[in-house]
Parts: sequence; structure tokens; C-alpha cells
Amino acid sequence: MSERRDATPAGLDTKHVSYSGRMVILGFGSIGQGVLPLLLRHIDMPRANISIVTAEERGAEVARQHGIAFDRTPLTRANYREVLGRLLGPGDFLLNLSVDVSSVALIEFAQARGAFYLDTCIEPWAGGYTDPSLTPSQRSNYALRESALALAPRYAGGPTTVLTHGANPGLVSHFVKEALLAIAADSGRPAAVPADRAGWATLARDLGVKVIHIAERDTQRASIPKARGEFVNTWSIDGFVGEGSQPAELGWGSHERHFPVDGRRHEFGCDAAIYLLRPGAGTRVRSWTPLEGSYNGFLVTHNESISIADYYTLREGGAVAYRPTVHYAYHPCDDAVLSLHELAGKNWELQPRKRLMMDEIVDGIDELGVLLMGHARGAFWYGSRLGIDETRRIAPHNNATSLQVTAAVLGGVIWAIENPRAGVVEADQLDHRRVMEIARPYLGEMAGVYSDWTPLDGRESLFPEELDRDDPWQFRNFRIG
Repeated sequence: MSERRDATPAGLDTKHVSYSGRMVILGFGSIGQGVLPLLLRHIDMPRANISIVTAEERGAEVARQHGIAFDRTPLTRANYREVLGRLLGPGDFLLNLSVDVSSVALIEFAQARGAFYLDTCIEPWAGGYTDPSLTPSQRSNYALRESALALAPRYAGGPTTVLTHGANPGLVSHFVKEALLAIAADSGRPAAVPADRAGWATLARDLGVKVIHIAERDTQRASIPKARGEFVNTWSIDGFVGEGSQPAELGWGSHERHFPVDGRRHEFGCDAAIYLLRPGAGTRVRSWTPLEGSYNGFLVTHNESISIADYYTLREGGAVAYRPTVHYAYHPCDDAVLSLHELAGKNWELQPRKRLMMDEIVDGIDELGVLLMGHARGAFWYGSRLGIDETRRIAPHNNATSLQVTAAVLGGVIWAIENPRAGVVEADQLDHRRVMEIARPYLGEMAGVYSDWTPLDGRESLFPEELDRDDPWQFRNFRIG
């Protein structure tokens, strides 16, 4: 195993851009509270121009401390136009960090008002993740992504709308580009930074990348243990449970030879991904990070599993010639794993109590990166190692997990202001160098680590398994249940 490390840059006090418009922060949970001080630190704008609209009272004291207007008004289909209409006009910014409010509805509203927009997840209206009247395909992230991308032609050249730009989805798309350039340089074939989507996909293909995991291990630990009937997590509990209840989804690579028994294709859209007939929070996959080593993660659906696979697709004569398999492999903090176990045992009915871990965290890090496999050097993990102690030193109202998200939100907001007429775009379409320049001071140690690990390491020591030893980079070899 060999490792390369990036120096931590300065920049905690840099004003990146001036902005004179109004900004509405919709939703003020852990991410909203965590990103507010970063926005104030790095964007030259009057505090009086910022307002918060949220469904819950939590965060009111944080808003008061920073002198920001706070309005507790849950948005619904019936009132969102009226509530936001008073706050948004041409050149203003709708920063959507909410749950249970339709992203598509908000994007259309922001475009009609001439306002910028950014979110960290494409959300449906309340209940959309688990609506029994919808098929699994209809309540997938694939379907939500397609519904948002369908707006892109209508608003080409319009105010910039950045889709799904948190840590993941979002920041990890920039990690993939950094990783590809590192592999190319370390393999003795340094490449110029590709200028477009086809160039990036060609680079990935030529390097031999077959699989990309978003490989994350959260080891943060609290002084208060999880109680029965309680869901504990280091970031949005409603968001985690919502996406965990959706079908497991993954970008489906061109090298795959064994289609999952419970796998299904969608009958519409880009066809870059498949889904399984099981919830993502009930599906485990094998992956690897440098500090944790081999681990079993959850195949939770995320937009980047689809967008990265789609972005790195090459076609010849209309047929797919190259596409990597892409999926999330998430090992949350240990108390969240216990919470998921209890949730599944109650048939996915959320526990009556919820607790977001913040001040009670005593130690731990979030090791978040991308694991690129199948190339000549085996496996390469590139990402952020951010600990709770450093987080508390550099950014208030955050834990390690939320700061990786809020740093990416900051980068996306600034990019949108600097590129005001980009229309509807995903993270993969942004300038990864600019976003990383802004976010990097908040990401702790950035490391790139090579390994000879494969998903077959140590397998079949107790029981025989159905594996494909001719090609270890098949999804069959990663999936364990």
C-alpha cells in the first residue's frame, strides 16, 4: 500500500466573492446551521440580506447569534409560492437544504423569479420516498434525477441551478476527477486536464477504471450511547432514513457479466443505472478505505451513483462502449448502524426519538473518499480524513460529517455566483478545481492511497460463495446481501 498526501492549504479567512442579492436558506438542520458561518466568512454580503425559512424551531438560537432573520414556516404545495415570493427576486439565491419539499417545484419557482438555486439532494414532496402507490422505479433517485434534468433544456442559459452539491452527492464527483489525474500521473502517463465530459470519460476508460465506490467510514463516537427507540446519526436523520428506504441503486458498468437476480432496469431515461428490489439500508456491500481497511457498507442510493456513471459513459454507434459501475458503500457511525438495525427490525418504521450527534461527540473521524478500481495499479482511494477536533477548531456548529457537506455547499454557492448563467447543472459539470480550492481548507487531510485490495481478499474461508474469480471487479463479488 502506498500513499500520497496533499498539503492542507490556507484560506480559512478568504473572501471569495462579493454578492449583493438576497439569500434564502430553506431548512436549518445540521447542514443549514453548519454552512451559515462559512457563508458569512467567505462571501462578502450583508447579513440583513440573509433569511432562514424552516419547518422546525431548532436552529433559532444559532440564527439569533449570527443576526439572521428566522421564520418557522413549513413549506407545502399550497404555500411555497406565497412564502418564497416575498423573499426572492431576480439575482437572489434559494439555498435549499430542506427535506420533504419538492426540488423540482422549487427549481421551477426560482427560475421563474430569476433566482439562483442549489440543493444537496433532489427531494420529493413529503411521503414520496415510501409512497405505496408508486413503483420502486418511480420512487428511485434515478427517477428524481431524470425529473430534475428534464428542466435543463427549458432553462438553458438561465440563472444557475446546481443540483445535489453536498459532500455526496457533490464533492465526491470532484474527488473522482482529482483521482483520475493522480492515477494518470503516477502511472507515467500524465494527462492534461480534460476539457469536457467526453475527455474525462476517455481518460477513465484508457486508465482501465471499472468500478468507483463512494467509500465512507464514519468513526465518530458520542459520550451518550444510543437508547432503545432512538435513531442516532451524525447528519440528517430524516434524510438518511428517507434515502435508506428507497431501492438500492447503482450505476451499472459495461464490464458487468452477471445481472443481479433482484435487479431491474428503468424503462425511461439515460439507462446508466439499475435498482434492486430491496431498500438500500438493507443491502450490504464490501468496500475498503485506507484507515478502516475492508468493511461491509450499506448500498444506500445516492444521486452520484447515477450521475458519475452517466457522465463517464462512452458510446459507439449509439451503444455503450464504456461505463464504470458506481455505488455508495457507506458505513455510518456505530450508533447509526445500531439505529438502522432497529429500524429494519420494525419494518422501516422510524423510531419515536431522534438525536443528531454534535456536542456529545468525543472522538472520531469521517473518512470519505472515492475508491477507483480495475486499473493497472489495482485500487486507489482518494478523499478527506476529517476529525472532530479539527472540525471544532475551524468551523462552529459542525461535526466532521456535516463540515464535509457544508464545505461543498459553500463551494457550489460561490461557483454559481461566479457563473450566473449556467442553467441547470450537476456537480460533474462544474469546474472541479475551483470547487476544491474553496472547500479544501475544511476537508482535513486529503490523501490518495494505492492498495492491492480486491473484494475477493479473504473470501470463502468459512463457506463457499458464488464469485467470479476471472474478474474480481464484478458487482457479484462486492455484494454480500
